Amino acid sequence: MNLTQYAAARTLELTDLFTVDASRIPPLGWLALGCLVAYLAGAASLWVRGRRWSVLGTISFVLGSLAWFAATGLAVNAYAGDLITALIFQVITMLVAAPPLLLMGSPGKLLLRATPHRGLGIPILRAAIAAQRSRAARILLHPIVAILVAVIALPGLFFTDAISWIMAVPGGHQTLLALLLVFGVIGGAPLWALDPLPRKPSFGVRLAGAFLELQVHALFGLVLLRSASGLLSWYSEEPEGWAVSRALDQSLSGSLVWTYGQLPLIIVLIVTLSKWRRSDMRGARHRQRAEDEALDEYNAYLARAAEHTVAGANRKDHA
Repeated sequence: MNLTQYAAARTLELTDLFTVDASRIPPLGWLALGCLVAYLAGAASLWVRGRRWSVLGTISFVLGSLAWFAATGLAVNAYAGDLITALIFQVITMLVAAPPLLLMGSPGKLLLRATPHRGLGIPILRAAIAAQRSRAARILLHPIVAILVAVIALPGLFFTDAISWIMAVPGGHQTLLALLLVFGVIGGAPLWALDPLPRKPSFGVRLAGAFLELQVHALFGLVLLRSASGLLSWYSEEPEGWAVSRALDQSLSGSLVWTYGQLPLIIVLIVTLSKWRRSDMRGARHRQRAEDEALDEYNAYLARAAEHTVAGANRKDHA
């Protein structure tokens, strides 16, 4: 087999990771499709009634749901037990890539607008509003929690080899992916959510969280790239049937973290800095407007005082 044939064979094997087999889609993959259908049904109901709903937000949620399904419903889910690269793709997608797209779709606002205010819709709306105003939501969506999720999630799973224990537990793999999506939403809400939140972090806190997460991901990717020995006991043996060594598999996973895992965080930094600048400019304009109004009032006061002085002097001259 020449080099071209070998490369073609390897490419064919990699494309197998992204095929769909309906009989092997786990519940988490079906849940992604269910959320997508429910969201589109809600958006369509608003459009049919002539009410406005963001097309860009809808596109964002669709992409987020498809990313969620790609990580859990494609063949890559079945091969995550053999390849670290497949598992890292799932982890990064569920923790970093899918949550921002889902959050920018404003599913909370859509739920409140599209749910009927009668019948079964009433308890659904009450439950949603109660959850949004609950103490648990205020705690989970605190900026400190988001920073802790960003800093602890990947090192806690991989540097302690906890991932090997989770993979060995029946159902542990799917439970891990579900929890990563939840943690990703909790950690990403202060940065990406367009829905009303119990508390809104400052731009400084958002930048600090994104910067720390960027550094953690960089360190994590570097360890995967540079580690000569196997990092995880679950992946200690050579992957069978893939014609790649475990060292290469681990190195590829590190490259995935450095590229696919870092891009959303870089976007966060750029968007946050841009919003911070616009906010400061709006604040400066408001302060300038207030100062101008105060100066106009003061000038008017001086003009009235001068008029009174002149009038008083004229009365004295006439006397």
